[in-house]
Amino acid sequence: MPATELQPPALQPGTLRVIPLGGLGEVGRNMTVYELNGKLLIVDVGVLFPEEHQPGVDLILPDIAPIRERLDDIVGIVLTHGHEDHIGAVPYLLRLKNDIPLLGSTLTLALVEAKLKEHRIKPYTLTVREGQREHLGPFGLEFVAVNHSIPDALAVAIRTEAGMVLHTGDFKMDQLPLDDRLTDLRAFARLGEEGVDLFLPDSTNADIPGFTPLEKDIGPVLEAVIAKAPRRVIVASFASHVHRVQQVLDAAAANGRRVALIGRSMVRNMGIAADLGFLKVPEGVLIDFKKAGDVPDDRIVYMSTGSQGEPMAVLSRMANGDHQIEVGEGDTVILASSLIPGNENAVYRVIDNLTRLGVKVVHKANAKVHVSGHAAAGELLYCYNILKPRNVLPVHGEFRHLTANAQLAIETGIPAENTFIAENGSVLDLRDGVVRMVGQLDLGYVYVDGSSVGTITDADLKDRRILAEEGFISIFVAIDPQNGRAIVGPELHSRGFAEDDSVFDSVRPKIVKALSEAAENGVRDQHSYQQVVRRTVGRWVNTQHRRRPMIVPVVIEA
Repeated sequence: MPATELQPPALQPGTLRVIPLGGLGEVGRNMTVYELNGKLLIVDVGVLFPEEHQPGVDLILPDIAPIRERLDDIVGIVLTHGHEDHIGAVPYLLRLKNDIPLLGSTLTLALVEAKLKEHRIKPYTLTVREGQREHLGPFGLEFVAVNHSIPDALAVAIRTEAGMVLHTGDFKMDQLPLDDRLTDLRAFARLGEEGVDLFLPDSTNADIPGFTPLEKDIGPVLEAVIAKAPRRVIVASFASHVHRVQQVLDAAAANGRRVALIGRSMVRNMGIAADLGFLKVPEGVLIDFKKAGDVPDDRIVYMSTGSQGEPMAVLSRMANGDHQIEVGEGDTVILASSLIPGNENAVYRVIDNLTRLGVKVVHKANAKVHVSGHAAAGELLYCYNILKPRNVLPVHGEFRHLTANAQLAIETGIPAENTFIAENGSVLDLRDGVVRMVGQLDLGYVYVDGSSVGTITDADLKDRRILAEEGFISIFVAIDPQNGRAIVGPELHSRGFAEDDSVFDSVRPKIVKALSEAAENGVRDQHSYQQVVRRTVGRWVNTQHRRRPMIVPVVIEA
């Protein structure tokens, strides 16, 4: 249940204000605003992908209403890594002010710049690496290497006169990472010795005990599955999961297969990763998709998007017979990713459709073809014991994840009153090592629907759901406004409600009678007559058919 809105007090000089605008109570839309002495620093600007109850929506953005009129006060945007849920909304923010500096690692900024190019925005960027320190206004920044499912991820320590904050971004503590880049626990320990006043850790796997399995264990499984596949292999993953694509390339090479990348974002991102040296492409393995049809079925692997069941992604279109690759008996599909909460039904529908076509589907539940990029409970406990933070604000996760993370903090000795389970729009102030929750802003969803941003409302989505699930009935009637007598009509038509409009024969007399009675009771205006028609048809539909379609009456005066 959303928290009641509570406007925070005016921010005092020397106090650091922290406002998460996204990423709390959800897996996506990660964005946190830090304010000190009139200046703003933003960490991550991500998107959330829509669920089934949000038809027609392409992306969901953080609600930047609290800072929309203060864009000139933003000293910079720190991007922790290159996943869409952390960088996907950058173009929509820079549309409003395109000279806000972006700070991030080499790969992260390369992925962002490619995205911004499509929006015709040339950003101001500063490439940073682990160990580097920068100053932006009143904020001192130090970047720390962390291990994740995409290379070149960074945590950021934010030093201010009010205290020090450590924001991890997404991370885990794989001790044998594919790129030999460990989460820098020595830097964590040093920061802990200095004193972390507020710790914002990734919560996605906080409710999973133990340690996240090693990425390197996936390679042999992929290799074995590909070796046994009699025909084509299609591997679906996120378009930015460089480590997984690397393993697919290596497994294909070991089995004498070529690899074709499918999906614009997949081709773009892997091209960037290869150019920067983060993706090592074995000689002669990659082939252009247009030439892949010339390769024998038992010698090709397709690397595609669509692991979350997105309707327009490559894998969903294959499952629906809507793609030029027609999958069938003997083909193998590998879903090499975890399920984002809310996508389960869509993914299982894709699996079911593929299985119906005779495809063998290999996924996390029946083979070790994916490991998470997020720290499990055991790893988080290590972090708490190393850092000994004074206060903790778990971020990045649904409510159960945030709660589990807070409980881990308490178990390591952090006082319960110093752990904060917050929501998007919660306002926390830090001063002299003390954190207080001082307000709650009323934030909403900002929907991207085609080329429109923020014009679609929750009411519009409710109408779409009604149209999809219950159908639509239109009623036209021309009346004499003095006595409510129907001169033309009522004419009723429907879509998605009944095939034959004769179903409405029994309600037409009810409409005529209701209009006459309304006139006798003094109704004279057009709007009131329309409401009479709407109520009459609504009662009839509910009583006779147990349905709640959208009802659109048109009453004109003749």
